Amino acid sequence: MSKSINLESECPMNLTINILSGKWKLSILWHLSKGTIRFNELQRKLGNITQRTLTMQLRELEKGGIIYREVYPESPPRVEYGLTNIGKSMQPILSAMCEWGKTYKIHDLF
Repeated sequence: MSKSINLESECPMNLTINILSGKWKLSILWHLSKGTIRFNELQRKLGNITQRTLTMQLRELEKGGIIYREVYPESPPRVEYGLTNIGKSMQPILSAMCEWGKTYKIHDLF
């Protein structure tokens, strides 16, 4: 779980790092950038993340206003996650990070 800090006194870069800190958050956002997704599907796509960890990371992103959680009144209940408008504004950043990673990998630095 990320540390709670006084967000109003932080510089914008520290604010961004605080909101996105966590091993899984950027990967979660990458998958959600492709469209809404259900919890179990997201867990499968992420690989070896525990249910507890995924739940915590999703809650933190939801609390930060980056993603939304929609519960459908069905039996059993269906829950989907997606990006909010502010979360969607991160899509160019996520794409740039992906491209940077491809370039880094090509240069055999990893």
